[in-house]
Amino acid sequence: MKIAVLPGDGIGTEIVAEAVKVLNVLGLPLKMETALVGGAAYEAHGHPLPESTLKLAKESDAVLFGAVGDWKYDKLDRPLRPEQAILGLRKNLGLFANFRPAICYEQLVGASSLKPELISGLDILIIRELTGDIYFGQPRGRRIATDGHFPGAEEAFDTMRYSKPEIERIAHVAFQAARKRSKRVTSVDKANVLETFQFWKDVVTEVGQQYPDVELDHMYVDNAAMQLVKAPKRFDVVVTGNMFGDILSDEASMLTGSIGMLPSASLNASNQGLYEPSHGSAPDIAGKGIANPLATILSAAMMLRFSLNQEAAAQQIEAAVQQVLAQGLRTADIFSEGTTRVSTREMGDAVVKAM
Repeated sequence: MKIAVLPGDGIGTEIVAEAVKVLNVLGLPLKMETALVGGAAYEAHGHPLPESTLKLAKESDAVLFGAVGDWKYDKLDRPLRPEQAILGLRKNLGLFANFRPAICYEQLVGASSLKPELISGLDILIIRELTGDIYFGQPRGRRIATDGHFPGAEEAFDTMRYSKPEIERIAHVAFQAARKRSKRVTSVDKANVLETFQFWKDVVTEVGQQYPDVELDHMYVDNAAMQLVKAPKRFDVVVTGNMFGDILSDEASMLTGSIGMLPSASLNASNQGLYEPSHGSAPDIAGKGIANPLATILSAAMMLRFSLNQEAAAQQIEAAVQQVLAQGLRTADIFSEGTTRVSTREMGDAVVKAM
């Protein structure tokens, strides 16, 4: 089973190292090959997604990804910025379904900013469509400068678009996921304002008729954002477009106490996937050994489950993470009085020991 390991920038190298450490003790026939991506790749090859890295990703069964980005690259032409690497991987690998679970571990209820009764037992799965929407519509701007900015511009806009097949396939993914959970899907849109999302709502409703055993409701995105902090346990599976999914999944992540706990998976039609923590590269804490590796370790568990068909190994990792939390070990982002603060490396070692 071949895995492309792409640590990236900032804390990416630190957290991926701990996930690789965990994978190495499973005793599985895993072949892991590392390559540069993001700002690190730009420094070495002049592009955030070199052909060699893309080739490795395409030839692998799965991609374990860290994070990309640094403020020092903000003045680069947009196609050369580190963040373009993740967009390029999604496009070239055909990754269209992003799974972002928001699970509140009982040991971390106190780390959330919400009342314990609101988030205790929380288990939401946000499914974000990745290939359409405003991120891939055609941008327009007047007098665009070479650095991607608009000095003296009077107008700029991006087009929002979706095709029926794009909506249908993500809707099927959501309904099929719901069948394995509580059989409830909430489709989030802005159909009262945007024609694109009236179309989205209509198509999702059509697909929903093929799943009579799954309850479907529709919610405007502004209300969904409010309900996530008012009554988050009303949700089970949430399916939405690229931009709304980007925002709502980050909001949901903070319900759990820290975005450092949230894994994610991006899959194509063949279940080849890219697995990464939901957080970014955090250049302000890079190299300090304080980043939380658990989201990346849990992303590796998702990789074993979805792309490598190793359910038992995935459960072994997840059980080890829960055991470590039960022992009171915490990185800085989830540390509280009465717990033991550990470094990035020490947290990885603790998970290995628990396994």
